Amino acid sequence: MTRDTTAGLSLPLMEAFYTVQGEGFHAGKPAYFVRIGGCDVGCHWCDVKESWNPEMHPVTPVDDIVKNAIEYSETVIVTGGEPLMWNMIPLTNKLRDKNIKIHLETSGVYTFTGVWDWVCLSPKKRKQATPIAYEKADELKVIVYNGSDFDFAELQAENVSKECKLYLQPEWSRQEKIIPKIVDFVLKNPKWNISLQTHKFMRIP
Repeated sequence: MTRDTTAGLSLPLMEAFYTVQGEGFHAGKPAYFVRIGGCDVGCHWCDVKESWNPEMHPVTPVDDIVKNAIEYSETVIVTGGEPLMWNMIPLTNKLRDKNIKIHLETSGVYTFTGVWDWVCLSPKKRKQATPIAYEKADELKVIVYNGSDFDFAELQAENVSKECKLYLQPEWSRQEKIIPKIVDFVLKNPKWNISLQTHKFMRIP
């Protein structure tokens, strides 16, 4: 990657598209998604493994990303991969200059950069999220693959603010086995909510 990517003036852009948010607190709302390449967290169930290698995605000037985004929506969701591998300050500053609301989806394992209107933290067992990621989280979303993930979720919830929204989301390939367990858990622990990947049910991006 180039010096521009280090500074955050250009980013490895995997894809960008206008669709409906399918998950979590803002599910059902339209937004422009910016998917940034690069991630070394390595979740075995990741459904966008093609995002992991940043070298596979074109280095794109932030100005171009912003120019395209503002044509579609007043809300931009920056996801990955892991966006915080890169300096997010130029991207968020330029979007804010255009009065765009900016959401971040992150595992929280890298240095926190950028100014965000909403932060969805999805921590992973393989790498611990940073303290500031927990502090900034508006939404905690834990992917449930097996029974031990409920204990992991409770531990993660201890690190976020009382105002943070708590979500459990079944891993897509195991939803038939996991959803009944999540429902049972949420009924016993009503501070938690259920997040489903509704965009996959609707067969939209």
